[in-house]
Amino acid sequence: MKRFTFLVASLLIGLGTHAQIFSDNFDAYTTGALGPQSTFWTTWSGTEGGAEDGVVSATQAASGTKSVYLNSTAAGGGPQDCVLNFGTTYNSGIFTYQADFYVNTGKSGYFNFQGAVPIGTTWALNVNMANGLLTIDDGITADLAMGSFTHANWFTLRIEANLTLHLWEAFINGTSIGVWINGVNSLTSVDNFPLQGSQFYMDNVSFDHIAYSMMTLNAAYAGLDMGGNIASQTVTPKVTVLNAGTTNITSFDVVLNYGGTPYTQNVTGQNLASIGTYTVTFPSMTLLPGANTATVTISNINGGVDNDITDNVGSVVVNPIVPALGKMVVGEEGTGTWCQWCPRGAVYMDRFEQDYTQFWAGIAVHNGDPMTVTDYDAGVSGLIGGYPSALVDRGIDVDPSGMGPDFFARLQTAPVAFIQNGATWDAATRTLNVSVSCDFQAAANSNYKVACVLTEDDVTGTTGAYNQSNAYGGGANGVMGGFEALANPVPAAQMVYNHVARAIAPSFTGLATAFPATVNTGDVLTNNFSFVLPATWDETKIHIIGLLFDPAGRIDNAGKATITEAIANGYVNGNGAGVEDLTLNGPDQVMTVYPNPAGAFTTVAIQLTQESAVALRVVDMSGKTVAFKNYGSMNGASTIDLNTSMLDAGVYMIELTVNNQTMVQRLVVE
Repeated sequence: MKRFTFLVASLLIGLGTHAQIFSDNFDAYTTGALGPQSTFWTTWSGTEGGAEDGVVSATQAASGTKSVYLNSTAAGGGPQDCVLNFGTTYNSGIFTYQADFYVNTGKSGYFNFQGAVPIGTTWALNVNMANGLLTIDDGITADLAMGSFTHANWFTLRIEANLTLHLWEAFINGTSIGVWINGVNSLTSVDNFPLQGSQFYMDNVSFDHIAYSMMTLNAAYAGLDMGGNIASQTVTPKVTVLNAGTTNITSFDVVLNYGGTPYTQNVTGQNLASIGTYTVTFPSMTLLPGANTATVTISNINGGVDNDITDNVGSVVVNPIVPALGKMVVGEEGTGTWCQWCPRGAVYMDRFEQDYTQFWAGIAVHNGDPMTVTDYDAGVSGLIGGYPSALVDRGIDVDPSGMGPDFFARLQTAPVAFIQNGATWDAATRTLNVSVSCDFQAAANSNYKVACVLTEDDVTGTTGAYNQSNAYGGGANGVMGGFEALANPVPAAQMVYNHVARAIAPSFTGLATAFPATVNTGDVLTNNFSFVLPATWDETKIHIIGLLFDPAGRIDNAGKATITEAIANGYVNGNGAGVEDLTLNGPDQVMTVYPNPAGAFTTVAIQLTQESAVALRVVDMSGKTVAFKNYGSMNGASTIDLNTSMLDAGVYMIELTVNNQTMVQRLVVE
């Protein structure tokens, strides 16, 4: 599990008088609903004393005897929504929020900061706690800070926000886990909301605020983005430098030392205004496994030394995740063009694809719009409580902005089988035949299932049904990947949809007869699927995603490939217990190709149990038909001799069609 531990001293020290505004350890309350006992605590709707209220509990306490307990089993989380109003909107000075948390084993916790009134209009920050990983995002950038915590143990989270400088920092048990420039720079309340699967306690909640005065010349370290957090990734680290003074900055030097190697960037010819930021990009490097220190040093500011050297250095212990061998994680997003908050889902799905494409397969499952796949939509909508929502490897319902903890946990979970997709493509008939091969790394059984999904990128439309409802339009609800600069709704002419689910076969839950009763380690079992792509789909934008489901219905592993990549992988004839769409009828209907590899000739031997219409096609790896013949009616044991002497050396697919069902065999010509 990745751990980013910042060793830099706090960057948020300012000038002013400290004033403790609020603290609460809940010991003065009786057990039961919190809201009616406090003038500070309330609920999202303002209704206190009911199901929405936090519960004072004597089961756990970080100090004293009581804390507040929040939990949910509902698909959409809640109904609890415990809110602490800060009494005013803070947008300058240094604001500090601190609380103790206890997350039950196997469960999660979540809260957010609201940046404006009324509540529900501007999210300033999201904090997700799951699988031993605490992640922070501002609705714009994921994983601004990340640190580890231990389930079933109390830990202290402190967030310090220098609202004057837009510079935020988070600490777990006193150790910094991240420094960043926050996209929304105002605070008015904190909302503790239990997502589905949440069970957590909070105690010793406090906040305070002090004024802050800027120095004359001050360049400050404002964050290091290593460009990835998975070992073996090639990354381009970026250092953010903040002008934390009143004088413009024209030049400075930045040194990044990672794994014992220093990298230097000299920045000149700038005119960085007060509170402005500059991003320094470093050359590509590979993330090393294990804990390695990355130290950033800023110097030579305007040719000299600035007024505060304490904020010029930041050190990070980078301990990237080591992924399980052969693992790919699947994110299924519930979305729709009618959904005003769904641009958030589109932004985060694109970010995961950009950052983790080697380990991530994103599927946008549309609801109530022209891109809806009815069966897929019905399956996903039954597992989520609202839109947008996401399922990571078909786990619990999470907001798309909160996929990180589940993604990282699943990425480290060893799969039962490795997945590879093969394919043939007939451009004339637009027939895509797919093989999903599962190379089993552990024993399995017939309770495992397999499915195949097609997604398409760069999908557009011309009718009003492709307009995207957009709550972020105009920027009132914060920045969201560019949607804040667009209208509400976004006209179809300006919308491009990615990861769009186009088909799922055979069903949402997978092929029930995919595997035999006993599957041994080392077995490679293949199931086949067939699709006819409408002319409106762009086959160059299609991704084939093979899914393996475990007996509980979770996605164990996946394979992702473009059609071109799948063709290069080679189509494999199905040998699983069930072969979707491409099997011949009955165990005695067999096709054998020999010799294979072939020289001048090869023979296709078939065994039929009834009178059947037979046709044979030979297709090259580009999808071009190089030979075809309709043999009419055949029965029993028959052979078809093929002259392969005129074919170039390479790989071909023999497609044998019997009574409108097709079996495909790979042929190598030498």
